[in-house]
Amino acid sequence: MTIIELTPPALEPLTLVGIRAHLRLDGEEEDALLLALAIVAREHLERETGLVLAAREFRLCLDDWPEDGIVTIPRGPVQAVTSVTVYDGEGVPQAVDLDGHLLDGQARPARLWLRHLPQPDRAMNGIELEFSAGFGESGADVPETLKRAMLLHVAAMFAARGVVAPDAQPAVVPPGYDRLIAPFCRRGL
Repeated sequence: MTIIELTPPALEPLTLVGIRAHLRLDGEEEDALLLALAIVAREHLERETGLVLAAREFRLCLDDWPEDGIVTIPRGPVQAVTSVTVYDGEGVPQAVDLDGHLLDGQARPARLWLRHLPQPDRAMNGIELEFSAGFGESGADVPETLKRAMLLHVAAMFAARGVVAPDAQPAVVPPGYDRLIAPFCRRGL
């Protein structure tokens, strides 16, 4: 299973105004650094939780259909499945009919059931599923608890800016961060 991000986020969940207010900064001298740290904080949170905070498009590649016929999508919440393609042995694509499909995009992991499952003839990545995921188009759609965790994370990284280079972040995770994100994390045995 491979996931490919097709589009970058149009907007980050945290705004410069919100970050500056949280850090009690008046000037704009640090804006480039703050934007970079906000991206690092979002990416770290998405890795920790498996959630997609900022809406964007993805491609999920599978070798074969699951035995039970229900495809699990490990990134979510999934807003829509836009296409499913199956490849034959020569690499010729065949679009899968999405009529009558069932999507539980809010489940963790999200689940997709398709009425017809044509078999791929390519040994690896013979199935491609394109989908859109994320809480919404703006930061207003992201849960406040997750935004609070990102603000704490940005503040900790900003405080360590002279010690740790921005490209080496996230070197610092603040106290309380794990408790904020815990309800959103998937844990397994």
